[in-house]
Amino acid sequence: MEKLSCIIIDDEPLGKEVIETFVKEIPFLSLSASFDDPVNALAYLQENAADIIFSDIQMPKINGMELVNSLVNPPLIIFITAHRDFALDSFDAGVVDYLIKPVRFDRFLKAVNRAKERISVNQIPIIHSNADKIFIKSEGKLIKILFSEILYVEAQGDYLKIVIPSGDYSTQLTLKSMDEILNQPNFFRVQRSFILNLEAIRSINGNTVELINGKSISIAVNKKEELFALLGIK
Repeated sequence: MEKLSCIIIDDEPLGKEVIETFVKEIPFLSLSASFDDPVNALAYLQENAADIIFSDIQMPKINGMELVNSLVNPPLIIFITAHRDFALDSFDAGVVDYLIKPVRFDRFLKAVNRAKERISVNQIPIIHSNADKIFIKSEGKLIKILFSEILYVEAQGDYLKIVIPSGDYSTQLTLKSMDEILNQPNFFRVQRSFILNLEAIRSINGNTVELINGKSISIAVNKKEELFALLGIK
């Protein structure tokens, strides 16, 4: 299994340092960033992906629960705090584990293994998405793709090929899931295996569309009328 990327959020320097040390001791973890200010962490997560967040709960400006609830598609969460009374609420929020300070390494490792197992079982290819971009796992890397860049998406067996002007990426996701993610007026499922960005269409010849990259894709008979309506063609 490839390394799991993680970030740490804790306004207490000692607490943050302990978790940083623990992360470095675990071969399948990779520390992407560490924050003592949750607002800075939130800004980071708007533009970057992570598999796991290790976060304190009681922090200035925004607490850990509020931070998690503000994320559209949050990564797996492991809360680390000195306050036991938050445990029930955190598990209700879908948190993987809840660790009490001071954290022992064996207990930390148990929580991390629990997160690892959940990722392995779910095989989550989508790390993060919001209104204008998506992070996917492809070829062992986290790739950020802006929706505006996407020319088309093609189903290929158990994988999807997402094509942008600079190349393409394969990821383990269903076309139905991608259709729900790309829930925007300029994306249209033109047939069973393809979702098109309408802005990428160069021409239409009979039942075939040609995209700006030269790709030709057939239009399903029952989709042509709806496609023409979306394009404003009468």
